[in-house]
Amino acid sequence: MYNLTDISTVEKILSKHGFKFSKALGQNFIINPNICPRMADESGIDGSCGVIEIGAGIGVLTAELAKRAKKVVCVELDTKLLPILDETLSDFDNIEIINQDILKTDLHALIEEKFPDMPVYVCANLPYYITSPVIMTLLESNLPLEAITVMVQKEAGQRLCADVGSRLAGAVTVAVNYYSEARKLFDVSAGSFMPSPKVDSCVIRMDIRKQPPVEVKDEKLFFRIVNASFGQRRKTASNSISAGTGIPKEKVISALVECGYPESVRAESFGMEDFEKLANKIAGMK
Repeated sequence: MYNLTDISTVEKILSKHGFKFSKALGQNFIINPNICPRMADESGIDGSCGVIEIGAGIGVLTAELAKRAKKVVCVELDTKLLPILDETLSDFDNIEIINQDILKTDLHALIEEKFPDMPVYVCANLPYYITSPVIMTLLESNLPLEAITVMVQKEAGQRLCADVGSRLAGAVTVAVNYYSEARKLFDVSAGSFMPSPKVDSCVIRMDIRKQPPVEVKDEKLFFRIVNASFGQRRKTASNSISAGTGIPKEKVISALVECGYPESVRAESFGMEDFEKLANKIAGMK
């Protein structure tokens, strides 16, 4: 079995296969030997579980997941990594690599086919450039997942796990909180990667909720209001929501007042219950 966190070993494998890192794909391979075992341990998986990994790199995290889970399916976009993974993961018989783009993969079909009667988890070191699209796809698709554990840019992780209504919160914070209970597990320094990125990372875990924490009459309207609120977050709620949704400003003001908020309130200070109350009030207005 290869030591996939040893720099000289990694360099020999990559050189053998003529592999060059792709900046466009955001490739940074983990070389800190403590990171992947800890990610796998804290992801919640055990021998009864199926795991979806997004991007395998050279298989450092993949191997740790395979040691703990019943089956691992990795969705890897880069065809140049496939022969490398065939070599580095040859000791495992419970890993399947699928050469696809995760954002174009039918995940419902994948889970149904690959993980029958198994609790399913996601665990991945996400390229920075697709962090939000991947996380939102996983959350919004109503997939039968137990939890999502991902390594992301530290600043992004802080925003994803922030309290709704806090300074760090944004529209993505509300969405994450709606679908899951998120928390940061640990920080990861830039020096833990090859090549080293310019910023630090962190690992977060999102446990999927069985039910959202708020009851909204119109989910699409709720998220339209949330997204509009943070699209122009320095403006008053009436201005930002009206501009972002097309709802007449007078109607938004009326809803705000009826909910007990001053006309000058900014929605960036709203908690989940505030967004719930306002969205339901607007949904009920003629």
